Amino acid sequence: MLVMHVVADLHVHSKYARATSKDNDIDGLAKGAKTKGISVMASGDFTHPQYFNEIKMKLSDSEDGSGLYLHDGVRFILSSEISLIYSSKRGTLDTRHGALRMHHLMLAPSLDVASQINDELGKRGNLKSDGRPILGVSSPELAEILFSISPQIAIIPAHAWTPWFSIFGSMSGVDTVEEAFDDKADKIFALETGLSSDPAMNWMISKLDKYSLVSNSDAHSLDNLGREANVFELQELTYTAIREAIKTRNGFVKTYEFYPEEGKYHYDGHRACGINWSPWESMKHNNICPVCRKEVTIGVLHRVAELADRKLGFVPNGAVPFQYIVPLRTIISKTIRKGERTGAVLKEYDRIVRYFGNEFNVFESDETRIQLSTTPEIAESIMKVKKGDIKWIPGYDGVFGELILDEKDSPKGASISDKKQMSLGDF
Repeated sequence: MLVMHVVADLHVHSKYARATSKDNDIDGLAKGAKTKGISVMASGDFTHPQYFNEIKMKLSDSEDGSGLYLHDGVRFILSSEISLIYSSKRGTLDTRHGALRMHHLMLAPSLDVASQINDELGKRGNLKSDGRPILGVSSPELAEILFSISPQIAIIPAHAWTPWFSIFGSMSGVDTVEEAFDDKADKIFALETGLSSDPAMNWMISKLDKYSLVSNSDAHSLDNLGREANVFELQELTYTAIREAIKTRNGFVKTYEFYPEEGKYHYDGHRACGINWSPWESMKHNNICPVCRKEVTIGVLHRVAELADRKLGFVPNGAVPFQYIVPLRTIISKTIRKGERTGAVLKEYDRIVRYFGNEFNVFESDETRIQLSTTPEIAESIMKVKKGDIKWIPGYDGVFGELILDEKDSPKGASISDKKQMSLGDF
């Protein structure tokens, strides 16, 4: 039987979500998916009434019972993110930081099921307020609502380590899935690692071994589609096949990963005060900012280290492999020292994508083809990324990390991280 290679980005946002490009609609997402090499694209934000009407208008004609919807050569999966803010006596951290604040990704197997979800959630909050609506229901209540509609719905805690709005966030979350979902915890089979963590960091926590780790772009613009994604090899291309591949890991080949240092909550710090610290630097200062004398924002690396019961480098049995990538525009921009939206960068980006057919093909190609596709300098930079021969000024407190391709470009006094450091082993 023919096995299909599938690249899926299961979490994006629409033009109806805050701070999201007006191009993020079904037509725009299909166009962007083809450029990136994404074969299954998240619809994003199906809970928003106006956008859901657009989704139905664009996708209903392609309904074939597979749970995926074809538009302009790209298959769509129905997805939406929801923000929950609620109090819980079971939360480990809520006594310190107030209410629990969690974001969850929802996947729906059909337009009909998505419509039922909207009907039920609409009784509990204003779905028109944002593409990612805020509801005052708990995670167990959300699970009860959704699984009573269809057991084929998937709930995946989104960007699981982000400080302010996530299941394990230092400012918002709990220490285990069981604390978050109570008696519905057995219905949760996957976690989204988010941009500021990678699978290797999550593998340090034995309690997470039973959860599949998915990676998605959470994109608010077309440029950021596929900055993280999932790769499957499936015998049939259906919603059920994708859900089962995630749940069982059979046919789940790998994830494409941001270097976590690039994520905007990897290190600790204070953006307003210019403080960017590794966890061990924070500990030396008792987590107190020397400028404003307030507690720094505890980042993902620090939070993972708090819960870790293994050293960095441990790989659990059955773990899905991963591959680091850096967005191609970023690589070109850093190499030629021009902004990512400048004409020179966009021209070179288009030339390379035309050569390979899409962006993901660049990172799957060998050195010879990469050298044929672009200048020697850019080809060398792409190979550095593929080999991990790069360094970062890590992201912190809402600031994205900065790629360092050449040591002489490192700002004096900046916190620098590279993949050869055994950072978490220092704890």
